[in-house]
Amino acid sequence: MPRRLAALLLGLLLVLLPAAAEAFVWARSSDALTLDPHVANEGPTVALLQNIYEALTERDRAGRLQPLLAVSWRMLLEDPAVWEFKLRDDVFFQDGSRFSADDVVFSYRRAMAPSSGFRDYLASVVSIEKLDDLTIRIRTRGPSPGFIDNTQAIAIMSKAWAERNGAVLIPGDAASEANFAHEHANGTGPFALVSRQPQIMTELRRNENYWNRRHVALGIGTLIYRPIPQPGARVAALLSGAIDFLQDVPIQDLPRLRAQPGLTVTSGVENRTIFLGFDIGSSAPRGTRAGGRNPFADLRVRRAMNIAIDRDHLQRVVMRGEALPSGIIIPPFVNGWSRELDTPPPFAPGQARQLLAEAGYPQGFSTTLYCPNDRYVYGEETCRALVSMFGRIGIRVTLVSQSQAAQSKALAQTPGPDLFLAGWGAPTYDSEHVFSSLYHSRDGRRGAYNATGYADPRTDALIGEISSEIDHGRRDALIARLWQKLRGEQIYLPLYHQMLSYAMKDAYDIPVDVSNMPKFKLVAAPAR
Repeated sequence: MPRRLAALLLGLLLVLLPAAAEAFVWARSSDALTLDPHVANEGPTVALLQNIYEALTERDRAGRLQPLLAVSWRMLLEDPAVWEFKLRDDVFFQDGSRFSADDVVFSYRRAMAPSSGFRDYLASVVSIEKLDDLTIRIRTRGPSPGFIDNTQAIAIMSKAWAERNGAVLIPGDAASEANFAHEHANGTGPFALVSRQPQIMTELRRNENYWNRRHVALGIGTLIYRPIPQPGARVAALLSGAIDFLQDVPIQDLPRLRAQPGLTVTSGVENRTIFLGFDIGSSAPRGTRAGGRNPFADLRVRRAMNIAIDRDHLQRVVMRGEALPSGIIIPPFVNGWSRELDTPPPFAPGQARQLLAEAGYPQGFSTTLYCPNDRYVYGEETCRALVSMFGRIGIRVTLVSQSQAAQSKALAQTPGPDLFLAGWGAPTYDSEHVFSSLYHSRDGRRGAYNATGYADPRTDALIGEISSEIDHGRRDALIARLWQKLRGEQIYLPLYHQMLSYAMKDAYDIPVDVSNMPKFKLVAAPAR
């Protein structure tokens, strides 16, 4: 069936599907991978689950850290390797049980498991203990001033609920249906799970006993989440009135939606950079034909590919202005960013061909690029443009377009894909998170999302120094030093910082959340 026809039919189907009365329907391009809050550190999954589960802290729409389940915290003066948290005493889980320190201790230990996608956030943690029902202490491997920024990522589960339902451990296959938490949920958040049909619909209802209800709008009674992979179908569903809020707006439709009566479009810069990664660790990547060698292990090849990318073309033509060309894989508001680091290399295909010849590939080579087709704004279109750019310097690329679910599984493997497109944000707004997740060797604590095979003892040691340095000036100097080192090694090729646009019925006003995690508890009911 042609893609255009399929999109139109899906749009019609969405109009006909029943929805709960007075429901607010939220659509985006891909579904959450799981309902288990400690499995997948992946955008759509976290965006959905933040409505059900909560952490000790949270980021507001502008990215500022705020208290949530914790009312206060401090690094102990007598022992700066220990953080102490005071917890709220008026919080209940959605099953009616009371929240306490036991749940925090349980959740943090669970999130530290080898199968957790969030273990990088807790890589510095040595122990967590309960002092009383409303006080916990977390000990880190030496002073860790940046640890507080990681607490917004660790969702708190009910210990009793997990024990009662056999969900204490995360299965080795994190998406296994044997894990009760994969399709069931019980958090302290503003919405509770009603039903879930993966890839079709997830229905949440307002938590009428939400502890923070007096301080948030909480104007949505029923929140329905619908993944719609096809861009045309998403827009058709919004125009028909079948959905209220569209998160992943196709770029080509922005002018039309901005001019459409009855709709509102909000825009802003996202905390996310899109980049390419390589398998540099294998002797001969599986989908690459280069005379039995791994071309990506050669810095000259990586440099050649970097300057073969026409980032201005990606910005102007592919992304239609909705992107900022980048030279580093953190956006401007993350600690460690500088204009110098973020200046992309000049487009120089002639020099790129010379570098390939110097590396022993005068005729180029063939490889495979793995690209998610339902995750990033114009991600697949970006990949197609890259295939053409690399072809001009003799690198023949086969494009494998796949779902984000399949891409995530591939990136979790060792070795990872030969060549891959990915995106990353820094939810801590600090470079240490990016270093720990993407550059540190995979050691069971850090490097969970390092699919490149890159493992350098000096890099690992610098990351360790950064995590424990309490002097802000020295710490920033270490971060700058490591970025200079990594920028020279070109383990990843930054493409652009992603822009965001949301489209919605004009009864609502939902500004862009810089982390692309719209907070529906802040949405007021539409005026009658």
